[in-house]
Amino acid sequence: MSREKHQNCHGGCEGRCCLRVEHLTVRLGEDLILDDVGFHLHCGELIALIGPNGAGKSSLFKSILGAIPYQGSITFQSAENGAQKPTIGYVPQSPGFDPDDPVSVLDLFLTATTRYPAFLPVPKKRREKVLEALARVNGESLIDKRVGMLSGGEVQRVLLAMALEPIPNLLILDEPMSGVDVEGEQQLLELLDHIRETYDLSILLSTHDFQTLNRVDKVILLQKRILAQGDTREVLSSPAFRQIFGTEAERGGNV
Repeated sequence: MSREKHQNCHGGCEGRCCLRVEHLTVRLGEDLILDDVGFHLHCGELIALIGPNGAGKSSLFKSILGAIPYQGSITFQSAENGAQKPTIGYVPQSPGFDPDDPVSVLDLFLTATTRYPAFLPVPKKRREKVLEALARVNGESLIDKRVGMLSGGEVQRVLLAMALEPIPNLLILDEPMSGVDVEGEQQLLELLDHIRETYDLSILLSTHDFQTLNRVDKVILLQKRILAQGDTREVLSSPAFRQIFGTEAERGGNV
């Protein structure tokens, strides 16, 4: 059953499915990294986080993941179970693999998601479990491929499959379009649409590729604090966006 999505939380999110970030502030020593950040991410929504390098995007992700200390509150409200700790799937920025590395996708998957030793023969049931996970991203054919021979788009599929095991409430992707060609970007966006509709989960991703923003529900422009948020056209035409990226960025492309 699909959870109820909602666009306006002024009356509260009680009874709805929602991640709420309120008054989030992060400091690193004397440096202010994030300043009073707040937004709501509703179940089934895809929000894109944009901003210049050093704007605090990765720090926001780490705060939600519980990896760094912060002030403020981050809460998840389930329509079925009320306030709870969400299951979060995380896709980091695409790592670089050595082309000569003998590790296969199967080896990588088992090492990252289980305690099964990579040097032992893989039982049939474990292999079938990995195939099931890869099937969620149409990546079954990659199971025996060496990770060093994967394209940028294939790496993202494998990382995404790992983040979906088990199925999370919230999926966070840090620069998923980095190192992916134009065709791969469109395939990845179509895949994310399919995943959020199939599993009714929320997606928060960061990107420098503004051509992808026509596929998201909401855009947040971050530079230590939220400078603009709303639909794509609203944010890309805002004075804050023009000030940071210039008018040329509105036409799309990587910045």
